[in-house]
Amino acid sequence: MSAEPTTQGSQEEPATLGPDAAQATQQQMDAEIKRIHDEYERLKGQGSVETQPRLDYAPYRSSILRHPTKDPFHTDPETIETFSPAFGHRDVGELESDLTIQANGEPIGERIRVHGKVVDGDGRPVAGQLVEIWQANAAGRYIHKRDQHPAPIDPNFTGVGRAITGPDGSYSFKTIRPAPYPWKNHYNAWRPAHIHFSLFGTDFTQRMITQMYFPNDPLFALDPIYQSITDQKARDRLVAAYDHDSSEHEYLLGYRWDIVLSGSNRTWMEDEGDE
Repeated sequence: MSAEPTTQGSQEEPATLGPDAAQATQQQMDAEIKRIHDEYERLKGQGSVETQPRLDYAPYRSSILRHPTKDPFHTDPETIETFSPAFGHRDVGELESDLTIQANGEPIGERIRVHGKVVDGDGRPVAGQLVEIWQANAAGRYIHKRDQHPAPIDPNFTGVGRAITGPDGSYSFKTIRPAPYPWKNHYNAWRPAHIHFSLFGTDFTQRMITQMYFPNDPLFALDPIYQSITDQKARDRLVAAYDHDSSEHEYLLGYRWDIVLSGSNRTWMEDEGDE
């Protein structure tokens, strides 16, 4: 009897891999996600709307082990700043927002521009905000020791950049579109292409981290981190929009993504340990 070809959500059992290989299949993961979302939709009908991720979202396996279990407490900002770097307009150069010129040659991949505004819950611009990004390269590889999957490292791409928001809250980065990459949450698990964003307030106790995704990614439905936000409208706010006006003829494509820091429509922010 011949085997049928496998597709996403198939019942194929994972092969014998290493001792740290996750054994849950994508179909099992999909079923867990569906149960949680079905229950959320039932509660939503009773007026319970969630706009932020669940800290102990079971399909996102490591969140169970590392989510906060104690109430937060206040920290003296001045004490923190004696151990933290300082930042300001003099510390962040204009060229740091261009990730395509940080080495001795052109990085490989599709050039893109990601831009938008950082605003508060009332739509007012947040000026002077330090915005950092980090991302995988066009092959889905990060430059750090923990990323050892067999994809090439681009010697001309660091994957990190910084910018300061302007008076109107605007920011802009020129970079390379990242690729999806595998992770060990479950068997044959792949993260959708994304860019990590970090935003600082007036001191280093006011740091928030989130992720920006690209439109129409087929991996959205399969990714427990993206799906840990149970409300669809809240998930949609993490997806950038293609912006033809910011694209450049024969050079790059543009994407717009605004970040809302507070209010009912605020952008999802994650713990620093998330992938």
